[in-house]
Amino acid sequence: MIARLRARWQETRASYWFYPALFTTLAAIMAFATVWIDRHGGSVWLERHDWIDIARPEGARNVLNVIAGSMIGVASTVFSITIAAVVYASGSYGPRLLSNFMEDRGNQLSLATFIATFVYAVLVLRVVRDAQESAGDPGFVPQISLLIATLLMGISIAILVYFLNHVPSSIRINAVLEGIGDRLLREVHGRFPDDCVEETADAPPQGEPIVAADTGYIQIVDFAGLDEIARDAGCRLELRLRPGDFVHPGIMLVGVVGAKIDSAMRDAVRSCFSTGAMRSPAQDIEFLIDELVEIALRALSPGINDPFTAVTALHWLGAATAAIGQRDLRGGPDRGDYDWNRVVPLNDDFDHFVARGFGGIMPAAATSPIAAAQFLDGLRDAAAPLTLASRRARLQAEGMRLIAQARLALDGPALEELEARYCDFVPAMENGAHDRLCS
Repeated sequence: MIARLRARWQETRASYWFYPALFTTLAAIMAFATVWIDRHGGSVWLERHDWIDIARPEGARNVLNVIAGSMIGVASTVFSITIAAVVYASGSYGPRLLSNFMEDRGNQLSLATFIATFVYAVLVLRVVRDAQESAGDPGFVPQISLLIATLLMGISIAILVYFLNHVPSSIRINAVLEGIGDRLLREVHGRFPDDCVEETADAPPQGEPIVAADTGYIQIVDFAGLDEIARDAGCRLELRLRPGDFVHPGIMLVGVVGAKIDSAMRDAVRSCFSTGAMRSPAQDIEFLIDELVEIALRALSPGINDPFTAVTALHWLGAATAAIGQRDLRGGPDRGDYDWNRVVPLNDDFDHFVARGFGGIMPAAATSPIAAAQFLDGLRDAAAPLTLASRRARLQAEGMRLIAQARLALDGPALEELEARYCDFVPAMENGAHDRLCS
């Protein structure tokens, strides 16, 4: 249940209705509160200050009408621009990047502010009352509420200027890659906080299987819930899948070691896995790697042929690979107060991440002299801070695969230049030992 709630919360925060709904509710509460203050002496108190121009009913009504009308028009325009930017980005960079723009707090909060200002102005407008001469009623103008509405209009104008700068900046490819790369590096350091000392192989999986009952991508795994189940049953749960994997009924989720499975335990374990129609980067570090790979592959496709975008993606991927190569990769995507000996995550080794990143780009990079050269440089730079010889050897092997593929795709001077760069790459990776391909 916790996993499903966390997944729904992630979806809610990534939607365009949550913050507008929240801000609208707060604006309505604030409108009722400020009008109440005005009715109970707030307006009279404000009228005592000579340096404040007091509004009359007609003027107040005109001001609030202008604020409300302009804000709903601006909100409509902002929404249209945002949708156009999202469509452009998903079409140019890949549909998996749609979630990045949907989660953009700048867009969400800008839209929310305009709608909240509109709601506040409308709710204050309804209490403005003209003087009733027959009854001796001087009318009512909520002066404090009107002042706050004017202040909100000024804030909205400032946010509009920010939004008009933010949208074109956010869809620039370098900004997109920076956002993905920064988030990937944060996830790497958060998921793998310990430095690596040595690389150990995981024991073969064991246990009686519990299979999935739902269909979709695993979005959230409640490791704390699994730990509680394992502790109560006195057993060990070994995960067979990671967040981001696709499951359907019959696919094995976990192996149970040391306890007999009953229907209650089976249902409890299944409830710790939340599935959905799409992957989520919440616990899925490979999702961010795949986004960099997708952008690079699109850029290197014959229809686009933009190797410099692929080079930028390789830069960020190289930085992430270097960070991963320096970390202890044992442990799951969540770090909490529970025992990893009772709940054993599906640990991915360094080879897995290299194959997912550089390995995914390699066939396309081998067809472009510019991208292929940067591919080798990225591997060399990623290997520079690594201390484990096995991980450096894995990066060197990826360079060998690239040059073998490039020999099938390139020829002439382009291949000769790449061969020369590869011969510089080998001694840098092996500390002076030449590869037989450079002879």
